[in-house]
This record gives sequence, C-alpha cells and structure tokens, in this order.
Amino acid sequence: QVQLVESGGGLVQAGESLKLSCTTSGRTFSDHTAGWFRQVPGKEREFLAAITWIGGGPAHANSVRDRFAISRDVAKNTLYLQMNNLKPDDTGVYYCAARDGQVLSISQRNYYYWGQGTQVTVSS
Repeated sequence: QVQLVESGGGLVQAGESLKLSCTTSGRTFSDHTAGWFRQVPGKEREFLAAITWIGGGPAHANSVRDRFAISRDVAKNTLYLQMNNLKPDDTGVYYCAARDGQVLSISQRNYYYWGQGTQVTVSS
C-alpha cells in the first residue's frame, strides 16, 4: 500500500510561486507513476501533470504547462510540483496521486493511491 502525504500549500498572491511536495509513508515510490491533480469546488478533479518514477514523461496539462513543472527526487522519495506565476484561478485543493507501473495517464480513474490534498489559495 502506498500512502501519500502532500505539503506546501498555502495562501499566496497572484504572480507568486509555490512548490508542492508529496512523499509516501509505507511503501516507497518505485514501480509507480505519480501525478498531480487539482479540484475546484463544483468542478471535476483536473489533471495537472504526471511522471513515471524511472523518469518517463513528464506530461503536463496544456492549461498549466507554461507555469507548472512536475519533478521527482528518487533519493528523497519525493514528488514535486513547482508552480510559478500563480493566478486566482489556480485556487483549489491539490492532490498527489500514484498508480502501479510506469505508464503515464491523465485520467484520475487510473490512479489508485491518493493523498489527502493540500489547499492552495491565490489572492488577486
């Protein structure tokens, strides 16, 4: 079982940056694909980025590819999402997710392991 724990959310002003982190308790990342999703109230959970743990990909949603970057540190067993030039529309709960295997997917239905989410609020 992979248990995910996100951190790094908070309140920032438009134009600022945040870096989210996700690590595991229990099993470490190994033969996994990991990704970031975002949920805004009243909307479906949205794919942001994914990467395979061996380094395949990464893949980013078109809506954020110019501002967000996913990465991972194998030695620290940590997944990151660097978010730059944040906008008020980026406000939401950000989730780390993982699936078994080294196959990228943008569908939340293909991710079996989820963190509890971390709130990001961007003020104008």
